[in-house]
Amino acid sequence: MNPGDRVRVDRADRTYDGVVLPSSTDDHLVVKLEGGYNVGVNRADADVTVLEEDVYEIDGTSADESESTVEFDDDLPTIALISTGGTIASTVDYRTGAVTAQFDAEDVLRAVPDLAGRANYRGRVVANILSENMEPPIWQDLAEAVHEEIEAGADGVVVMHGTDTMQYSASVLSFMLDTPVPIVFTGSQRSADRPSSDNVMNAVCAVEAAKSDCAEVLVCMHASESDDACALHRGTRVRKNHTSRRDAFETIGAEPLGEVDYDTEVVSFRRDYRERGAADLAIEPDLESDVELLKFTPGMDPAFFDVVEGSEGLVLEGTGLGHVHTDLVPRIEELIENGTTVVMTSQCLEGRVCDRVYDTGRDLLDAGVIEAGDTLPGTAKGKLMWALANADDVEEAMRTSLAGELQDRSVPWE
Repeated sequence: MNPGDRVRVDRADRTYDGVVLPSSTDDHLVVKLEGGYNVGVNRADADVTVLEEDVYEIDGTSADESESTVEFDDDLPTIALISTGGTIASTVDYRTGAVTAQFDAEDVLRAVPDLAGRANYRGRVVANILSENMEPPIWQDLAEAVHEEIEAGADGVVVMHGTDTMQYSASVLSFMLDTPVPIVFTGSQRSADRPSSDNVMNAVCAVEAAKSDCAEVLVCMHASESDDACALHRGTRVRKNHTSRRDAFETIGAEPLGEVDYDTEVVSFRRDYRERGAADLAIEPDLESDVELLKFTPGMDPAFFDVVEGSEGLVLEGTGLGHVHTDLVPRIEELIENGTTVVMTSQCLEGRVCDRVYDTGRDLLDAGVIEAGDTLPGTAKGKLMWALANADDVEEAMRTSLAGELQDRSVPWE
């Protein structure tokens, strides 16, 4: 019995069928079950039967799939699949049980067979990281990769990304790229080895969205807890609002831009969008990384502003209409006088800042703070990073909707 063999393990009143993985000790047997979970059993307590030898070869591929090829179909669109890491893009090396960075078209189709026949695929890895480790240089690499794929003829792009920082990546790419085709971010809240995993449906719906007529940066994730549809959120208006629900992502201040029906595969849109081919492909990948996002809270120590002293940019999450403690206004004014661009957003999920209503707000405007309207704080940070590196007039850029981040009106909706 060797790693890669399919075995049946009888132990007390339990029976396990799966593939043998390498074990760190000779006393224990590690088996990967068909559902994806690993189990460890004491060899002395188990009766093991080898059902099939060398099911998985040393590179982690199935022996009967190792010679397979992905055929190109002239009648299908070409979708570029780009991985930055995260649950949805991971594949398991059955020799080690670890996640591997291999990510070509065959890897994707093995992981999500439901994608077969929907498009021709190209796969590439930009990064293989946990999404909390995302950094501006990786955003730049990602933007360059997307640009290259579209330039090479991709009819759409799907970016597989960890969910925790997906909203930041989607928003900053919205400013870095003008795209004639859809760029769709998707991910998975629950891993493939869980019965409630959302990886297959999200991936399938993302590919269908990438074939659609909406040439914008989108986030495609479950629209509800059910497996019926995925919502399509504009990349600059989306926020992850739950730690673990499959429908964790929401469009703030409006309904989602569109939806993909999982059963019928119909992609529909509720609001206006930029159509396929309406923009010429262009990239402005420069970012000013020295930008911070700071949330004001009652009783905040003014020393927090010492940390951002000398920064090129600062986005503030103020209260309500965009306020901070009155005593902090002189410190903010000093930052601005010393060259830091300060932008005001609101902690509220709905509505926009308006610093003309109360004295504190007017004092902030007099100090030189730039209002960001109803731009989401995370989006404002990415936009400011982009504007400081590319815009001739940063204040004008922050007050102007460049990629749907600023809405004309803030109105309640149900």
